[in-house]
Amino acid sequence: MPFKDIIKGLILLLSLSVITAFTVNFFSPKAIALFGEWDTSKGVINPRSRENVIVHEIEIEDVRIAKKIYDSREAVFVDAREHDGYTEGHIKGAISLPVHQFDEFIDQWISNYPTTTPIITYCSGRECDEAHLLTHAFLAVGYTNVRVFIDGFPAWESEGYPVEH
Repeated sequence: MPFKDIIKGLILLLSLSVITAFTVNFFSPKAIALFGEWDTSKGVINPRSRENVIVHEIEIEDVRIAKKIYDSREAVFVDAREHDGYTEGHIKGAISLPVHQFDEFIDQWISNYPTTTPIITYCSGRECDEAHLLTHAFLAVGYTNVRVFIDGFPAWESEGYPVEH
């Protein structure tokens, strides 16, 4: 088989592979976004998947604003990370509600906090979407005043603000 035919065959095989990959991705419920927001200076990174829960309009981007809300005691701070992350360190007084256990604890949560309760969720910073996922879950069950502190625990702790370990 001449070298030219081998190259043509490889190009054809590669083309079919790329077309198949894009087709499968297009129809997949967990598709990988071709375009997204990867600049953390603009907020939490966002691959813009079909399950997109990132809403930049509800983000608190400045740790000083989060601290002002914290000092006013106007909102409940909720740590969306897994329990291990919470026990290693969290914002003082924050409540642990790992996003993946939301369904398990939401009935108890609602009995303690009415849907009008202001809530600030946080996780491990701008590369973590757990706070956005938790916020989305709260909004889905009727909470109306939920925001995301996007710099999360690392920024809070680096500022020397109150933490618990």
